[in-house]
Amino acid sequence: MADKKNPKAELNVEEALTQSEAFIIKNKNLLIGAVTGIVVIIAAVLLYTNFYAEPREEKAQVALFKSQEYFENEAYDLALNGDSLGNLGFLAVADQFSGTKAGKLASAYAGLCYKNLNEFEKAIKELDKFNGKDRMVAPSILGAIGNCYAELNQLDKATAYLTKAANAADAASISPIYLVQAGQIYLSQGKNDDALKVFNQVKDKYPASFIAMDIDRYIEKAKLLKK
Repeated sequence: MADKKNPKAELNVEEALTQSEAFIIKNKNLLIGAVTGIVVIIAAVLLYTNFYAEPREEKAQVALFKSQEYFENEAYDLALNGDSLGNLGFLAVADQFSGTKAGKLASAYAGLCYKNLNEFEKAIKELDKFNGKDRMVAPSILGAIGNCYAELNQLDKATAYLTKAANAADAASISPIYLVQAGQIYLSQGKNDDALKVFNQVKDKYPASFIAMDIDRYIEKAKLLKK
């Protein structure tokens, strides 16, 4: 009958429970150790975040502030190397607070300082340390590296970085700038097809951008040079 109990099924359930209890008793120390280990790891992460990482990030942000002021005022050497009044400078902030967001940003600033001081190899070295994922900042760093390579006459690297910056940003505000820069370098190399490609990318993808107002002139130039 359907409502009759199955003695064998009851036995199996009891056996399973007994086996589970036996396993827990047998491995009690191991299980307690595993749980304790997880708790210790969580506690360590919270302690690191609350008592080390966050305060360190705050200190880095404070250290960065004065150098940013110097940078905005185009005092690039003071921004880079600090002063006698307690400002560390971007290089020291990047070194002392490596691993923090502010420390990474300090490397980017240091690279831009070097770029403005015409020390392009040093600029590339510092800019290359930045690995942020911000949709505007990260492409701008790539574009700056591209411009440094252009200044060093390493034109293939320059166009590679400029087109990468444009595609990474995918924004009408900055992508057309990098594409036109890349196109002009292509023209100087006699790579007119490549130039035409990036100019057309501006026209087709960013027609409302400020740069697009002049893009037909660049396209016509590339077409004439192809003939």
